[in-house]
Amino acid sequence: MASVQVARVAAVPPPQAQAQAQPQAQVQTQTQSQTQAIGEQQKKNRIQVSNTKKPLFFYVNLAKRYIEQHNEVELSALGMAITTVVTIAEILKNNGLAIEKKVSTSTVGMRDDNKGRLVQKAKIEIVLGKSEKFDSIMSAAAAAQAAQEPAAEGKK
Repeated sequence: MASVQVARVAAVPPPQAQAQAQPQAQVQTQTQSQTQAIGEQQKKNRIQVSNTKKPLFFYVNLAKRYIEQHNEVELSALGMAITTVVTIAEILKNNGLAIEKKVSTSTVGMRDDNKGRLVQKAKIEIVLGKSEKFDSIMSAAAAAQAAQEPAAEGKK
């Protein structure tokens, strides 16, 4: 799903009209923030992956954190980033941290910025759940990291 941001430009009313319009603006802002809060509640555990913005292990570590907090994570990508999502899911599964719950593929119509025509893009969504061994693996990794930190400080 492509997200589109629309900028709103409003004419500046005279000072008397501003005082009258203020309550209406507050109501509109409240309803927008309530709508955003509902949208954020529904997809708190979704990661939209890009293969150009962040390194692979940024997404792996973020997915671990989401699994820890929400017991599952939804990885989503379009086009060329699909391979990155599959790689992230495989890393988490092969390390015993996650189990695959659902994989869905589809196509999404998007506007091509250069030509202005509608282009079909492939989309994948992978839902991973927390494995039974997740907590023990994460605590063992944290203990190993804590043991390495004093040794690294002693070398300085």
